[in-house]
Formats: sequence, C-alpha cells, structure tokens
Amino acid sequence: MKTDLSTYNNDWYRPGGSLKRLSWYFINVLFFENPLNPSSGLKVFFLKCFGAQVGKGVVIKPGVNIKYPWKLSIGDFSWIGEKVWIDNLADVNIGSHVCISQGAMLLCGNHNYKKSTFDLIIGGITVKNGAWIGAKSVVCPGVVLKNHSVLSVNSVATKDLEAFRIYQGNPAVLVRNRITE
Repeated sequence: MKTDLSTYNNDWYRPGGSLKRLSWYFINVLFFENPLNPSSGLKVFFLKCFGAQVGKGVVIKPGVNIKYPWKLSIGDFSWIGEKVWIDNLADVNIGSHVCISQGAMLLCGNHNYKKSTFDLIIGGITVKNGAWIGAKSVVCPGVVLKNHSVLSVNSVATKDLEAFRIYQGNPAVLVRNRITE
C-alpha cells in the first residue's frame, strides 16, 4: 500500500466556523505565541472570550500555542510553560494544580498510516489534578494522565499514566512511585 495524499479528505472535521478560527488565529499569534506578552491575565481573558473554561490562578507563559480554545478547559492554579503547544483538535481537559513544562506538546490528532488516504484520527486528552508533564514531553491522542502522575522530561505518553506514578522514556514506561508530602 502506498500513501496517496491527493485523496486525503477531512471534510467531516468541523472544529468551528471560519470567522471564529480566523479571529483566534490572529489573537493566538499576537498574544500567545508572541514572546513579548508576559500577561497571563490577558491570555486568560482571551481564552474565555473564545469559549475556554479557565479556573482561577492559571499561569500561561509566553510562546504558548493553542489550536482551539473552545475545546480547552483548565482548572485552578495550573501552569502552562513557555512554548507549550496544545494541538487540541479534540477536547483537552486540564485539571487543577497541573504543571505543563516548557516545550511540551499535547497532540490530539494523528493520521491513519494503514490507509492510503491518510485519514485524520483525533482523540481527547485529560490531565487530572496535580499531574506534571515534563519539559519537551509529548502526550498523544486519547491519553489520560491520572491524579499526580508525572511524565518525565522528553518522554512520550502513548497510553494512560496511573495516579501517583512517574513515567519516563519513548514510549513512556513506569519507573517509580511518586511520593508527595
């Protein structure tokens, strides 16, 4: 089988109206991806304007890229680090007291390499309370990081991470328990 991208068609995928997506594109470039805007408050304001559910005390660092805020919820006192990419083609639910470190990627989409048409596949991501996604790590579609789980630096989560456990590697595997005080 050979991939034939001339037959690719994702017309079934409707993430929002054209004007809404275009408006968000410019807000995202000017206020989120732009490293010159350090204001979390302004970013939270814009996220809410575009339909995101955002709790109190959320910190969003410069250089963050969010695909569709209307498919995003963030709980209280969570941190989104520099240059995080939330490619939320599906819903991304981030709990409270979550840390997503710099350069991490939350990827809700992929393509079906088994089909010549390279069909789009999407799956939501859930990051439960107290979880930590290490710098430069990747969370794949459909993954759940359970309460207080840790995905170590530069690791790839391809399946769910259990609560109070630390995972490392590509693909990420359990390395030890997380003990908190």
